[in-house]
Amino acid sequence: MPLTASVINGAQKLVLYETRARYFLVGSNNAQTKHRVLKIDRTEPRDLVIIDDKHVYSQKEVRELLGRLDLGNRTKIGQKGSSGLSKAVIAFGIVGFVRFLEGYYIVLITKRRKMADIGGHSIYKIEDTNIIYIPNDSVRVTHPDESRYLRMFQNVDLSSNFYFSYSYDLSHSLQYNMTLLQTPYDCGENEELLSTSSSSTTTNKQDSFDIFEDEGLPTQVVHGLRNEPYAKYVWNGRLLEKVKDMVHPDWLLYIIHGFCGQSKLLIYGRPVYVTLIARRSSRFAGTRFLKRGANCEGDVANEVETEQIIHDASVMSFTAGSYSSYVQVRGSVPLYWSQDISTMMPKPPIRLDQADPYAHVAALHFDQMLQRFGSPIIILNLVKKREKRKHEKILSEELFPAIINLNQFLPPEHCIDYIAWDMARYTKSKLCNVLDRLSMIAENVVKRTGFFVNRSDFHCHMLRPDDRWGDLGGLVTAHGRIQTGVLRTNCVDCLDRTNTAQFMVGKCALAYQLYALGMIDKPKLQFDTDCVRLFEELYEDHGDTLSLQYGGSQLVHRVKTYRKIAPWTQHSKDIMQTLSRYYSNAFSDADRQDAINLFLQVYQPSESKPHLWELPTDFYLHQSNTMALPQERRSYTFWWADGLLSYLPVPYDEVPCEKNKKKVVVKRVNQYDESTDMYTEFFKPYELTAFDDTFCIAMTNSAREFMPKSVGLDPSPFTVRKPEETGKSVLGNKSSKEEAVLQRKTAASAPPPPSEEQISSSSEDDSEEDREDETTASHRYTPIKLAESRDSVHAQEEHPQQPAREPYGLNLSALPRDEDLCIYHRFSHLGQNQHKVERDEQLMDTRNFLENVINLSPVSSFGGDSIYEVSAPRVDLETQNIFHAHVHTGRGLIKTMCREDIIIYREYVKNRYM
Repeated sequence: MPLTASVINGAQKLVLYETRARYFLVGSNNAQTKHRVLKIDRTEPRDLVIIDDKHVYSQKEVRELLGRLDLGNRTKIGQKGSSGLSKAVIAFGIVGFVRFLEGYYIVLITKRRKMADIGGHSIYKIEDTNIIYIPNDSVRVTHPDESRYLRMFQNVDLSSNFYFSYSYDLSHSLQYNMTLLQTPYDCGENEELLSTSSSSTTTNKQDSFDIFEDEGLPTQVVHGLRNEPYAKYVWNGRLLEKVKDMVHPDWLLYIIHGFCGQSKLLIYGRPVYVTLIARRSSRFAGTRFLKRGANCEGDVANEVETEQIIHDASVMSFTAGSYSSYVQVRGSVPLYWSQDISTMMPKPPIRLDQADPYAHVAALHFDQMLQRFGSPIIILNLVKKREKRKHEKILSEELFPAIINLNQFLPPEHCIDYIAWDMARYTKSKLCNVLDRLSMIAENVVKRTGFFVNRSDFHCHMLRPDDRWGDLGGLVTAHGRIQTGVLRTNCVDCLDRTNTAQFMVGKCALAYQLYALGMIDKPKLQFDTDCVRLFEELYEDHGDTLSLQYGGSQLVHRVKTYRKIAPWTQHSKDIMQTLSRYYSNAFSDADRQDAINLFLQVYQPSESKPHLWELPTDFYLHQSNTMALPQERRSYTFWWADGLLSYLPVPYDEVPCEKNKKKVVVKRVNQYDESTDMYTEFFKPYELTAFDDTFCIAMTNSAREFMPKSVGLDPSPFTVRKPEETGKSVLGNKSSKEEAVLQRKTAASAPPPPSEEQISSSSEDDSEEDREDETTASHRYTPIKLAESRDSVHAQEEHPQQPAREPYGLNLSALPRDEDLCIYHRFSHLGQNQHKVERDEQLMDTRNFLENVINLSPVSSFGGDSIYEVSAPRVDLETQNIFHAHVHTGRGLIKTMCREDIIIYREYVKNRYM
């Protein structure tokens, strides 16, 4: 495997300096040892003039440069009061440049928060941004509608679920990023690669892209890789398009929209990070009822690529650590369809906008999927099949013939699999278990597609083979396994049902991933374990976030709903979420759609065009090709890209062929250069850092929050917990401030609500449990009478109590022994005397009985011992002599045995040896 690493973006800390004529943007690396300067002209009212200084400054040089700029821009020479150079903003990255009807704005990231760590590569969430108008006020040409466009642009809240990384490509999967590191480059490919990449980036010798040749090494070693992002999942690609060819690549920072969460799974102290990354497509993006189906280019609405990454956090390096990932996709049905929202209805009617007999739009969509994921493409369609009035069924009746039409031209081994299952109908049935059926589908899917892991199988997998592991799909390579193909799940909205189905597939894949990394002995995980509860919480946060972005509310139906263990309070929450979704779709979705169109630059304002709020529809903004006559009509039979079938089932985008060479940039850096040194980037030995900031991430949850605090239980996160074991342990040791936060995380530990058949009998069960609790409390807090008659004992034997459930999972089915009762009585009396010595006449017998056991005499004026001071018990002389003899024996000072002991010893020897 070549020693390679991802190139870290050089511009991590930015400072914007301002003069009357220019903005100077100074960017430095994390160690602030290398600086670059970007000059932005402020005298142009409409055009964007940027000059990238190719020189790499040291810290001393950049200070001298700023000093000269300050001195040269003062109004009066020698006057110290008026500074010619002022600091405007401190930032962490550039989102992009945007223009409406006046001049350009620059959008800067001013606050960030670390959300996850993958092999030392930090993933940040944008917390706050600042948009700055570039032209000076003296040259500004005002327009009356400029402020309205600016407010509309700011309606896209960049502080909610936008993520970026300086060194890790978030637009691609872990399999794609690590495949680049494992691809061997020969000399012929490198020469073409260097010529392609060097011409497209820069011609400066210092920043030229090449392979660094270490002296004394027999072969060439690649030390840095930077690949082009996948434009479909980049949300600021249009905002950086104008400056992409004008500035150094270190200035370009690509952001994604969706979800990123990371949780820690502790396996007997071994840290395992579970990371969930959701990438929302920037093509045909929008809100629920305004973006349905697909556009003419094959991009579907609400398309989200979800990737779950499992890695051993004890080893950070990509080349030395163990990593695994699994990818699945959700998206709207790839047809020309929409819903009429002119009449305010909870479920507007579904209509097919235009006929597509040759499945042209579906062919474009599945061509994209075959290129990115390979084969097989498995479709899980969860829409309804039986309806009194046709609503969702219209989509299934149109999608199934389209899949049959496309499959007749593909080779049989690469055909698209279609699984149609009415999940809503199964949920209403009392005889069918929804999650069991989903588990069967998930097992079949994961076995066919496989998953990615960067290490070969363990020897124990061959010594103790598992039946599930033998017929696992995917592609086995010298470096591990590769996922080939993907599951595409959809319902009508791709929200509630889709999230539950994706969770079940992800749970099945998680078991295989943990088994491949040597964490469990068989690829199977059960519900009610700490691991699955943690994974379920992560997926619910993922589903809530995506549902808010597309539907305007959180999830209505969750995994617990389909397990039928949701608490009673969940029904009222579901009603509120439904009303919130309806209100959002009716009143705020139109404004959100306009803001998304403006942010993605689907619509670019111009004085010659009507304003965005004046357009009756945005159909032609997302269907641009419908207005142009196609030069070459796409074939209806050979509907896939050229050369695609020759590489299947491997994804075409991951093959190092002629098409993909331009995506990889090999950077000429030293092995110990800061731009590839993950250790220096992560631990930062050059600055003072806090322990929590360096070794800990503010994760959404950890396995510690789901594990019981009882010592007697198995600490493994794969052990099935009972509901009463987890709920008390989680909420019992938290402060009242944290209980509200942990209520959602411990919802799975709540007892299941009674079904309709159990409502009549629930009152009896509750009353019995209450009586047991009262009985237990009476035994715990009331004084215990030691002198019990035989009649009471016989009465207890004739009417035994119900077996009580202990916190440790033990059932006390039999009565305790007399010896155990005596010990318990002593213990209970000792606990009572910690606060007050009983002096009642009815307890005189008890005190006389315990006189020979222990005596707690009062040492304070209050007449009783406290928990802070207890008098020592009296020890008689005979007991003291026995203890002293024992101590002397231990020191070797043995007393002469008495006559009785000698006789006993002689009898023992005679019986033992004679």
